[in-house]
This record gives sequence, structure tokens and C-alpha cells, in this order.
Amino acid sequence: MAISIRSIETAVPDTELKQGEIRDLFAAQPGRTRLAQRQIAAVFDAAAIDTRHTVVDELDQQPREGAPVFYDAAAGKLLAPTTGVRNDVYAERSPALFLAAARRALAAAPGIEAPDVTHVVTVSCTGFFAPGPDYAIVRELGLAPSTQRYHLGFMGCYAAFPALRAARAFCASDPGAVVLVVCIELCSIHLHASDDPDTIVASSVFADGAAAAVVTGRETPSADQHPRLDLDAFDSALIPTGEADMAWTIGDQGFDMVLSRYVPGIIGEHIVAGLAPLLASDPELAGRPAADVDLWAVHPGGRSILDKVQHALGLSDGQLAPSRATLREDGNMSSATVLFVLRRLLHGEGGGPPDARVGAMAFGPGLTVESALLTRRAPR
Repeated sequence: MAISIRSIETAVPDTELKQGEIRDLFAAQPGRTRLAQRQIAAVFDAAAIDTRHTVVDELDQQPREGAPVFYDAAAGKLLAPTTGVRNDVYAERSPALFLAAARRALAAAPGIEAPDVTHVVTVSCTGFFAPGPDYAIVRELGLAPSTQRYHLGFMGCYAAFPALRAARAFCASDPGAVVLVVCIELCSIHLHASDDPDTIVASSVFADGAAAAVVTGRETPSADQHPRLDLDAFDSALIPTGEADMAWTIGDQGFDMVLSRYVPGIIGEHIVAGLAPLLASDPELAGRPAADVDLWAVHPGGRSILDKVQHALGLSDGQLAPSRATLREDGNMSSATVLFVLRRLLHGEGGGPPDARVGAMAFGPGLTVESALLTRRAPR
């Protein structure tokens, strides 16, 4: 049997942000220039996001007892906690999410139980603690103490692809391997008010969420009775421009996220060349346009990014629908987001033939383009 994703499951925080309400909150902050207020309104409204989720419960704007940390409801003011305080929130709130996603993924994987897991690969770029998520997953889910653990940190929105590539390599070297891949991102703990246009763009799209996938080539009972995503090929490309247009640095008041308004144009200009080696590696797709791939999971970094990718590759509205739905309902959750899209495809969203070919891609600091070809196998 091919090395496949047997399940993908997700988790988001309980606090839901409505885009219009969070737009008005940012625009109303003291010290915003009239130009910045207009930019906030325009950027938030153009984001094609209805709702996002956050672990920063204070952003529901309801009064609370005790000293505020991120938002003072009485004053209507966003606060500026230190990086240490923000990271403490990451350490406190992330485990519930990544453990929920991991448990759900294991429960959904046919014929796989927690003791079967041989490797854990965790992914995050929004916080740090040690022992980290990989350790917590082994302990809390009852995995074997000998489970091999790996963590990919600070790679940004494309990091699910290196994690899946590593999972496939582990399974190729050990036919009995079962790899649990878990992405957890709490982007909202680093949001802050600003007049800077790039910061406004980041504030308009980033959100919190976790996603987990079970990867294996092991034969398991009833596996063919469930859908799966075969991992066919991966590729990585560095776009020659835009190194400073998508970046994260650690500041005194959180991680400073740069998502330049120039990113969509840069991606649109270079994505065809960036995908060419991946398509050329597959005999069925070599020399054919990207639109000939049945289904697409494009990381929804923002509406403009999806627009540029769709136009450059000639993709249909249907091929982009799962990515746009994820953006609309959950925003940009960095590395976890493309797994949200792939989960939709795994469960039949987007249509396509029984054994549909799937193209997937994500973008991150560098600018880096990570991509993959998969095959969605329908239940037999």
C-alpha cells in the first residue's frame, strides 16, 4: 500500500471573532491616524474572512474581573504585553488544542491505535516551551516512551509540507512506521495595533488553530473502506525576490509578523515556474497545465494570494472553493491552515473523480513555495 494520510482532524479555540467587530476594534484604537483607520477598514473588509478564532478570550470585548492582559474592555484599548507574557499564554493554551487535534486524528484513522504510533512530528512558529508539544503528545496520548519525536519550528505557513515529507521518509525507511504530524499555531497572541500597512494586513488575516494527520504505509484492517490521501511527490522552491516581504522576528512586544501587501503579486509572478518541477516529476502531468490537476489545496494566506494563484494557474472557482471556504471560516492559521483545506478534500469536498489527483501548496518566509502532489483514494 502507498504511504498515505489516513486521517486529518482539526481544533480551534472557543472564542470566535467576527471580522467586522474586530475591524472596528482595531480602527478605534487611540493614536490611529485617519489614513490608518481608512486602511484598516479597507483591508479587513477585503480579506474575504467572516470569522476567525482566538485563544485571547478578552478579544470578545466582554468585561472581566482582574487585570486585563491583551484588551482593556473598560477603556476599549488594546494593550501591549511583553513577549514573555504572550509566550506564557502560548504555553498555557496551546496544549488543549494540539492534544484535541491529535486525539481526533488517531480516533479517525482506521485500524490505528495510539500504541501504533512510532514517530511524532510537531510544527509551530508562534511560541516555545520545553518539554514541548512533542513531549506532551507522547505523555498525554499514551504513546510508547520510545516514540521518536521531532519538532519543526519557526518555518511559517509552509511548514506542514516539510513535516509531511519527513513523515513519508520515515515510512519509506520503515514499512511499519506510523507518524503523527501535529501543527499548532496561536497567531493571535502576537497581534497588536499599528499604523503600519503591513502590520494591518497581518492583523486582518491571522488566527489560531491546530491540525493533525496520521501518515503510514502500513496495511491495516478496513483501510480501503475509508478515504485516504496518497503522498506522491514533494517539491520546494525559493522565489528569487521577496525575502523581506514575508518574515517573522522576535520583538519586545511579541513576534513581529510581516506580510507585505506585495506578496500576492510576487507569488502570482513566480508560481508557474515554482510549480513546474513538481508537475514535471509526474509522468501523468508532465507538460500539462496545473489546472489539469483535479483538486487543489492552496494555503489561503489571504484573498489576494488566492486570487493571484487562481489567475496565474488558470484554476476554476471550484478548484479554489475549499481554500476560500477555509479562509472565510477560519482565517490564516499559519502552518495548520493547509491541513484544514486537505481535510475538506479528504472528505470529498470539491468533487472530482474517485481517484482524484490533488495539488497542494503553501508559501512562507523566503519567499518559499512548498508543494505536493497527492492522490485522493475513494473508499473501495
